[in-house]
Amino acid sequence: MSKIEEVRQDMIRAMKAGDKETKETLSLLLSALKNKAIDKRGDLTPEEEVQVILKEIKQTKETLELTPPDRTAILEECTNRLAVLNEYAPKMMDVEEIQAEITAVLTELDLSAPTAKQKGMIMKSLMPRVKGKADGKLVNEVLASFLA
Repeated sequence: MSKIEEVRQDMIRAMKAGDKETKETLSLLLSALKNKAIDKRGDLTPEEEVQVILKEIKQTKETLELTPPDRTAILEECTNRLAVLNEYAPKMMDVEEIQAEITAVLTELDLSAPTAKQKGMIMKSLMPRVKGKADGKLVNEVLASFLA
């Protein structure tokens, strides 16, 4: 079953349960998925569906970060939206898994003592391996600690 169908069914369940916040979040996610499918002029692949979900999560996190602390209603809404969206996102890699991937890439590139100048080359090899599975910011931070 595609993510679009899964989100649609969960949205119907949320409507029947009277869960307005979940229904609104799923409605936004469903429209984002459908818009991407329309732009593509075809069905989305599972990878593209994950990209759309991660994009929505990223936008919600940015809204959460940029909202002033005194706007509690917006902060609460974004926190709830983030919780719902995270249910549809794939499990993200933790720091240890990212470090293992970095070690594998360093071995592949035959770099025993990498320097900061080689960071671009390492990231170029590393990002396709962790795309959709790890946050780019976190990967960058972990790699920076490796190079320090």
